[in-house]
Amino acid sequence: MGGGIGGLTTAHELAERGFEVTVLESRSTVGGKARSYPVPGTATDGRKDLPGEHGFRFFPGFYKHVPDTMSRVQSYDGKTVKEHLVTATKFMMARSGGVDPVYFLKLPRSPAEFLQELRALFVPLGIPVWELAEFTGRIFHILKMSHARRLGELEKISWWDFLKAGNKSQAFQDLLARGMTRTLVALRAEEGSTRTVGNTLIQLLMDFGRGELDRLLDGPTSEVWIDPWRTQIQGLGAKFITGAKVTKIEMNGSRVSKVIATHADGTTHDYTADYYVSSVPLEVFRPLVSAEMKHVDPSLDALRYLKTAWMNGIQFYLKRDVPLASGHVLFVDTPWALTAVSQAQFWRSKLAEYGDGEVRGILSVDVSNWDNPGILYGLPANQIQDREMIRNEVWAQMKRALNDDANKELGDDNLAGFSLDEAIVMPNPTGVANLEPLLVNTVDTWRHRPNASTKISNLFLAADFVRTYTDLATMEAANEAGRRAVNAILDQEGSTASKCGLWKLEEPAIFDPFQAADKVLYELGLPAIP
Repeated sequence: MGGGIGGLTTAHELAERGFEVTVLESRSTVGGKARSYPVPGTATDGRKDLPGEHGFRFFPGFYKHVPDTMSRVQSYDGKTVKEHLVTATKFMMARSGGVDPVYFLKLPRSPAEFLQELRALFVPLGIPVWELAEFTGRIFHILKMSHARRLGELEKISWWDFLKAGNKSQAFQDLLARGMTRTLVALRAEEGSTRTVGNTLIQLLMDFGRGELDRLLDGPTSEVWIDPWRTQIQGLGAKFITGAKVTKIEMNGSRVSKVIATHADGTTHDYTADYYVSSVPLEVFRPLVSAEMKHVDPSLDALRYLKTAWMNGIQFYLKRDVPLASGHVLFVDTPWALTAVSQAQFWRSKLAEYGDGEVRGILSVDVSNWDNPGILYGLPANQIQDREMIRNEVWAQMKRALNDDANKELGDDNLAGFSLDEAIVMPNPTGVANLEPLLVNTVDTWRHRPNASTKISNLFLAADFVRTYTDLATMEAANEAGRRAVNAILDQEGSTASKCGLWKLEEPAIFDPFQAADKVLYELGLPAIP
């Protein structure tokens, strides 16, 4: 159930091991939130429609599960999808009324050098040195903690409170507290658990040092990855049924007996199988969980405590390319918490092959905060019922950050068009809806997250809200969840087939002795090592 990253991963791994697989997907295409899609009516003279996306793609170096899958999928040109990943070399911090520095990725070899790098990075942006020193101390404090203490203590405190950000400078709050968490998908400093933020931030800082912080695909996501992946899975014998929305999961005692799906033509069909895997997102799965299912597995009732939020993308198509930086751009003080990437510099395919042939650049922008009022209309994005008004607002916020010096990067005359995420719908007469919100990590919710294997003996979960090492609403978490579901099925089946690979998050070995000692201290009820 569901053809996103979790569903495709599950189908791939099961089909490789000889299982007969059927994938039910409610949309007409697969890929879920990771898909790209053709913008209807934009192609002329035999070219392809311009590509739109739910948001830009981001593959940091600490991802292990997705790259492993990519290395086993052949793209359109015979190369593996993994060979289509391009490493970014820089990133930009854009803000209104100040310089917009572009930074190279560099390796800090010691805590002192790490602080030196932070100083070079953030002092010019207004963060006092003593706040940087305290931030560094907080990171190393986490690194010395055992994972048991992180789960027992840091899971229960927000990143904002852990940093004591309320007592810090505005620059500290914007850049280190909120700005860094914004790179972690739908995660907010004021409510995200320190365990999750800290664990992931350590991974990103390690990637930063290795020069692997930022990788992107060299073309539209579906074209380079999702469509070839589906073709390969079908070649293994799997069957895809699109336009089939699962509307009910029926039980017979402690087992699922069948699922019912409504098809695009309005007809309903029953589907029966030995095993059922749900890879649909949280907001879709929750209504499917019946009282009977909760009776068999009470942990499914805890899904009501998990939270989702909006984080959707908009693409701006440009007549002249504006590279900005060879990597992502963080708009640090935009009300709508924008981040962006200029795509054309990374793509092998030529943009002249799309649309009317005149587009030469694409700025792919993520809108991370749909609740704050904007600068043009004074409204939050989720209250604006006109797609062009959202375009105007995002464009204005980016211009205010970038065009405040002699180099005016964004000009209105360069804008050839735009595409707002198709998941944002504006029903008549009122209201704005988001068909694809994201799971948001919040304080002390790990205990409410289910495992891939449920107490319903033939139902498994392969979605980003499942407990994983990754622990964020990302492609990596969904892929890992799919692998965990497959491994559980193999156990249930008594199969001798090899298990799917799973990789823990790695941390510098130098901290192993500290973590081992802290594990003992925590078990004895003693405080952490200062």
